[in-house]
Amino acid sequence: MLNPYLKLNQKLFDETVEQQPTRSGYGEGLVVLGDTNPNVVVLTADLSESTKCEKFAEKYPDRFFDVGVAEQNMATVAAGMGVTGKTVFISSYATFNPGRNWEQIRTTIVYNHSNVKIAGHHSGIMTGPDGATHQATEDIAITRCWPNIQVFVPCDALEAKKATIQSVQIEGPVYLRFSRDKTPLITTEETPFETKKIQTFWVSENPQTTIFATGYMLYYALLAAKELEAEGIQVLVANVAVIKPLDEETVVTLAQKTGSIVSVEDHQVAGGLGGVIAEVLAKKLPTPMEFIGLQDTFGESGTPKELLEKYNMGKNAIKEAVKKVIARKK
Repeated sequence: MLNPYLKLNQKLFDETVEQQPTRSGYGEGLVVLGDTNPNVVVLTADLSESTKCEKFAEKYPDRFFDVGVAEQNMATVAAGMGVTGKTVFISSYATFNPGRNWEQIRTTIVYNHSNVKIAGHHSGIMTGPDGATHQATEDIAITRCWPNIQVFVPCDALEAKKATIQSVQIEGPVYLRFSRDKTPLITTEETPFETKKIQTFWVSENPQTTIFATGYMLYYALLAAKELEAEGIQVLVANVAVIKPLDEETVVTLAQKTGSIVSVEDHQVAGGLGGVIAEVLAKKLPTPMEFIGLQDTFGESGTPKELLEKYNMGKNAIKEAVKKVIARKK
């Protein structure tokens, strides 16, 4: 069942569940920060509407800068601002930011510990019809390998707003990952956002495996858990909203409790959530594990629903992975 202590959306499994893109939460969070923090500055690379910066731009035009189609310049400008007392958000599609401007972010922002928050939008195959060139499926891997950066992947628009606001409490670089299409609201305004603790969203008395999910894919993990319970298979579902620094203690605790793991993400399996969990367990508690995500392949054009099914990342694939890893445990 849904964890009653986290005040989650009780209409989550209804067909009429409210849906919003996580990028909308980013835009709302920027306005809140603009209202409360005069040092917050926002930059974009000719994508203010797509990255939901337009409301901040309208309200605070003196603190908003559109650098044009020049993501490398955007990173370098932001780096300078970030070491002179400003808290800077840079916004573009994740294939361009942190994709195209990876070296500039590495050398001017991360290496200098500049106070810049990197917002990568249109991540994952959820980007849909735009195809592989615009579906960022490597961005977690290429950011979490940088020293001294934090990586946030909110599960819905409400958590995205909270993550955006919370990111200014962190001195130094943060990567914020957002998706394009509408996805169900899993949380509520009352759900706490924990940056240092993995939260268990689905609980059961005798769980046989733990599903660790990140981003909007948490919704499909919860759907799978609900159906598995009806089949007599109990699981836990944990929301990993912060990939780095990972809450290693909870990962190990849940692995000890259930004896097997399934990771779920809209990202390449290599270097993503599954990779970082496997790294932790290899050192601390080797555990049977299955991985849901892109398996060393690019995506293609299609609706998000079509692509999730094609690449075996939907609810049914998660259920099969759970059954497979439980069998391996035995």
